[in-house]
Amino acid sequence: MALEIRCFGKVQGVFFRASTKNLADDLKLKGWVQNEVEGSVLIHAEGDYKKLAELLEWSKEGPQFAVVNRVESWEAPDEDYPTFEIRQR
Repeated sequence: MALEIRCFGKVQGVFFRASTKNLADDLKLKGWVQNEVEGSVLIHAEGDYKKLAELLEWSKEGPQFAVVNRVESWEAPDEDYPTFEIRQR
């Protein structure tokens, strides 16, 4: 199963991507996280439903210095990524 999550607010420049990767690695999820041009952060995560739900709940607050105003999520095609990575835009 795969889920995409877009987080809006003060989510860039606050270690959101690194924190997402750390949690995804702990949860044994695969996929990626990247900053978007308009200021959001986009996450593509694949794995167990319960662990994806945990990542989604975490993303509503994010790391310590983030201020998440809104989160959108949707099911996505599973692309069978081997690891979880931070993508550069």
